[in-house]
Amino acid sequence: MTSELFSPLSLRSGQVLGNRIAKAAMEENMAGDGQLPDRQLLTLYRRWAAGGTGLLITGNVMVHAEALTGPGGVVLDDAAPLEPFIEWAEAGKSGGGAIWMQINHPGRQIGSDMPGVVWGPSAVAVDLGKHSSRFGKPVAMTPEQIHATVNRYAVTARRAEQAGFDGVEIHAAHGYLLSQFLSPLVNKRTDQWGGTLENRARMLLDVVRAVRAAVSSSFAVAVKLNSADFQRGGFDADHARQVIEMLEPLGVDLVELSGGSYESPAMSGRPADARTQAREAYFLELAKDLVKTSPLPLMLTGGITQRHTAERVLDSGVAVIGMGTALAVTPDLPDRWRRGREADRRLRPVTWSDKALASAAGMAQVRHQMRRIARGSRPTPHTHPAFALVSEQRKQRRALRRYRAWLSRRTAYARHAPA
Repeated sequence: MTSELFSPLSLRSGQVLGNRIAKAAMEENMAGDGQLPDRQLLTLYRRWAAGGTGLLITGNVMVHAEALTGPGGVVLDDAAPLEPFIEWAEAGKSGGGAIWMQINHPGRQIGSDMPGVVWGPSAVAVDLGKHSSRFGKPVAMTPEQIHATVNRYAVTARRAEQAGFDGVEIHAAHGYLLSQFLSPLVNKRTDQWGGTLENRARMLLDVVRAVRAAVSSSFAVAVKLNSADFQRGGFDADHARQVIEMLEPLGVDLVELSGGSYESPAMSGRPADARTQAREAYFLELAKDLVKTSPLPLMLTGGITQRHTAERVLDSGVAVIGMGTALAVTPDLPDRWRRGREADRRLRPVTWSDKALASAAGMAQVRHQMRRIARGSRPTPHTHPAFALVSEQRKQRRALRRYRAWLSRRTAYARHAPA
């Protein structure tokens, strides 16, 4: 397999990516009225589409209206109007590349101030020390809730294809619901969904089967998986290797490797770890081992900002390199690389010792840049993380009021609708 950054990649679904550079999912949390994509998201994705990536993967799209990672989350379920998603798909494909929708359920990683449900494989709460109260207290899912949630993923995937998206990425990383089922630290069940890795992987595999059955064979289905959770006794690289092997017979096109969760935020470079922060491609060493045995093409995301790093990742056998923060700062970075240029600006580093707060500030900084692009402005990567965090919190409070009102209206309508 060629390691050339700008060579095409053929996937088993028959889809061909124009090059090996993907915009990885970043949670925009920018839904408009009705938890739908609006003009700002369309502007943002048109800008990325014009920047030269072969693939755009959207930020989290929620499969369950009562379970959002944040109040500005986009929801695509059986009740959502399709037109805004058709426009989003068109914006994402306007530069000639592909667009996949990342579909997700947060499980227990839901803010304590959010309405709706807080579910998990078991009643094990998120442990963030003094910040633990930021998250709701989860209840263990019943078998009926598990089956209903598997079906929700399939509904969202089918409707994403109807809207014109080229594929979906099932999010099973970063401590969200499917990742929680995979984790021996979070999943304490004693039934068919707990215990052995085969049992802990059951929900993910059922979701993949349901999604694959709900979409056409030419529609791409990818999975985002932690290479490791970076928690003692948690999901590790050997578990990842086994899960990738389980996914291979199910028609998966690509597995994206990342790592960490809110409890150990490795996906943002683990701010308290200077060595991790100083190097690029956070998960490359783990990926190198997984590439040797993986029967599926792998995508690696985490900290890639320079072309020589991207080339090094591809030389290791990884098929696609994913970038998030780098494209929030420099949306045309792939085109720059093609012309022999690099980014001329970097996001201001967050050097706070409080890991949880630093991770939140880092995400707020990235969202601040995305919001600027969405308004048609230039990114300002030197924005102070404290300013970005306070600004983001204000926006989230407004979004929470809108979401509460929307969910209340929707619930009341469903209650009174004829059966």
